[in-house]
Amino acid sequence: MPAPAKVTHDALRAEARLILERDGQQGLTMQAVAAGLGVRAPSLYKHLRDRDALVRLVAEDVAVELGERMERVLAAEPDAADAVRAIAASARRFARENPHGYGLVFGPLPESSRARGSAMERASAPILEAARRLSGEARALDSARTITAWMHGFTSMELAGAFRLGGSVDDAWSYGLDHLVRALAAPA
Repeated sequence: MPAPAKVTHDALRAEARLILERDGQQGLTMQAVAAGLGVRAPSLYKHLRDRDALVRLVAEDVAVELGERMERVLAAEPDAADAVRAIAASARRFARENPHGYGLVFGPLPESSRARGSAMERASAPILEAARRLSGEARALDSARTITAWMHGFTSMELAGAFRLGGSVDDAWSYGLDHLVRALAAPA
């Protein structure tokens, strides 16, 4: 009789991310992850308390990856306005590549399933720093929230196919983001 497959944290997380993007949030179940890993669902309970913990694990993984991408963009862009534009563009690309994962970070979830702690701090840190550079220390949090709300609103509408009046969605993105950045910039 062959030994049962060993489930590692990395394998569990990777399989759950794959299932999420393929099947959506409804398809992200303990049974689906177990099947993908070649084990029985009860063996996952050694690693996760329940489905909420599975969703939280994936949401936190997505938040960390998004934060890492934005950190790299921020590190490469010394100009404050350009850093905000680049971070927003990076998040938009991420959402297009990982629409269901993006939805876990920004969408409505029960508190027991939400990403939290260091994962959310990691995802928030680059935009907070870019906002601080752009708007100044006193307005950094307000600025970061405004940038995030605009970026998320635009991106969510784009993912939902809500821009149906014609014209270039990319041009609208640039137009809105340029105006937002100028409005939030601290006086010289």
